Amino acid sequence: MDHVLVAVEAGDSITRAGVVSHLQSRPEIEVVPEQRASEADVLLVIVDVVTAEVVRRLREVLSRNRSRLVLVTTQLRQADLMATVEYGLTCVIPRSEASAERLVTAVLAAARGHGQLPPDLLGLLLRGVSRLQREVLGPRGLTSVGLASREVEVLRLMADGMDTAQIAQQLVYSERTVKNVLHGLMTRMKLRNRPHAVAYALREGLI
Repeated sequence: MDHVLVAVEAGDSITRAGVVSHLQSRPEIEVVPEQRASEADVLLVIVDVVTAEVVRRLREVLSRNRSRLVLVTTQLRQADLMATVEYGLTCVIPRSEASAERLVTAVLAAARGHGQLPPDLLGLLLRGVSRLQREVLGPRGLTSVGLASREVEVLRLMADGMDTAQIAQQLVYSERTVKNVLHGLMTRMKLRNRPHAVAYALREGLI
């Protein structure tokens, strides 16, 4: 990556101008206009409070590409934290700690895929994920990566080297059921074959 493309959005024009000026002084960073935000590698958003309007704007921009989100704010509720993580939140910086160099460091780290969350927000995020699994996904037989529990079981046994007949025997399923589970999983996740499915499960930490 020769240059990190960064779009900057702020709650006021003076803040934005100051941040843009500093970022533009760095040779490894190129600031793109707000109207080209969907082209950016990193979207840097600076707001006092994450409102419904801010979340709507993030959804609008980040649904069009895979930009990493760096958020500078003074207040972030659990629901908004969960929503922004879904849209690509990588780093949160308390506004009181948002020095110019801290922003540069966060932007470059985000571009490399590295995340940074204050301890209190990390705890808030983990509690939110736990609650989501316990109250929403678990009762529906789903995992946090969108797989059904039996899909995970089949993947684990397949990774152990079992064939269809052995998996069926182990799980007390028919062979047709095992094949249907695998077919549904590979179609939905766009996996090419069984080795690709096992590799996906390993990458997602399922097995």
